[in-house]
Amino acid sequence: MADTALMPIPGQIDPVPTPRDITPRADGRIDLMGLPRKRIAELFEAAGLDAKAAKLRGKQVFHWLYHRGVTDFDAMTDIAKTMRPWLAERFVIGRPDVVLAQHSSDGTRKWLLKTADDHEYEMVFIPDADRGTLCVSSQVGCTLNCRFCHTGTMRLVRNLTPGEIVNQVMLARDALGEWPKGSMAGLDADEDEGGYSSDGRLLTNIVMMGMGEPLYNFDNVRDALKIVMDGDGLALSKRRITLSTSGVVPMMERCGEEIGVNLAVSLHAVSKDVRDEIVPINRKYGIEELLQACADYPGASNARRITFEYVMLKDKNDSDEDARELVRLIKQYKLPAKVNLIPFNPWPGAIYECSSPERIRRFSEIVFEAGISAPVRTPRGRDIDAACGQLKTAAQKMSRAELDRLAEEKQAALG
Repeated sequence: MADTALMPIPGQIDPVPTPRDITPRADGRIDLMGLPRKRIAELFEAAGLDAKAAKLRGKQVFHWLYHRGVTDFDAMTDIAKTMRPWLAERFVIGRPDVVLAQHSSDGTRKWLLKTADDHEYEMVFIPDADRGTLCVSSQVGCTLNCRFCHTGTMRLVRNLTPGEIVNQVMLARDALGEWPKGSMAGLDADEDEGGYSSDGRLLTNIVMMGMGEPLYNFDNVRDALKIVMDGDGLALSKRRITLSTSGVVPMMERCGEEIGVNLAVSLHAVSKDVRDEIVPINRKYGIEELLQACADYPGASNARRITFEYVMLKDKNDSDEDARELVRLIKQYKLPAKVNLIPFNPWPGAIYECSSPERIRRFSEIVFEAGISAPVRTPRGRDIDAACGQLKTAAQKMSRAELDRLAEEKQAALG
């Protein structure tokens, strides 16, 4: 297979190819997280069930995984007791290993997670009065090297699998207690009180704005988001999901056609020289090419505007002239757009400073006066390095001894 990873199987000397959509495990069992019903049924049939039984079990297991959030086959009460050990021997319901969980003073929560092959990445939950947004990572590290972004100083380790992406949503729902009543206890379907939907939940929105460039891991991100949007599972509307790209122009149309979620573009500058400096991918796909791809994005309209992310850097991209040029470009390409102005979030070693509040306010006024929404984003989670542009795994910021000490303190607190 062309799109595989190598995975060791107990008892074998050489690793065997593992399909792209499966999260590798050292014990040889297959992690079902991130897999759609049809794929689960195919794996059940390959493991020995006949086609009819595999389809039925696949549907049942999918429901328990994504509608109820169970992590143990024994909790699947509509599957025969004799069948559950058969499943447990061959398959697993994974969750990321939580290395560190942090709470900000403003309510923001950040998790440092570890993959089965010992790589670390982060996710962030941002609660607001009218919504709760989960910032999801798509890669371990990043390859884009945007100069204002702390994540960009990391090397790219690997893409996250569909299961590792979906599991960030699952873990957040676990932590927020947002599964239907009785799910974790394994009650029968008719014992649940009411149905499940995303309405009324704390986690209402997802942004693919964590570590990595989502469009450089397109297939896995697409497959993961289809699971998240599946009406029989997590059932989150595509209108509540936003994918952010730094400008991988060739993949933008496919994103609109195959995923159909809202698009955010990390613009951050309106001139070639400045954007070449702070967003190096601009040297490959320039501003004009990027804005034309935005104009062609499937589904973009006044009701589903494209969001331009614009980090405010002192004396770099924050002048009145920059604001007027931003307005000119948006109008030239007739873009249904809004602009999120992001005060720069500092990190050790950063070479930039944040624009002053007065300068940010003036920039926003110029854009607003042209009829384009330009709110200023309130920084969240700065005290735990969870704000925009600050994500970088604690493994690279904190010594292992410090992490072990925090883990011991957490265990002692639990008794």
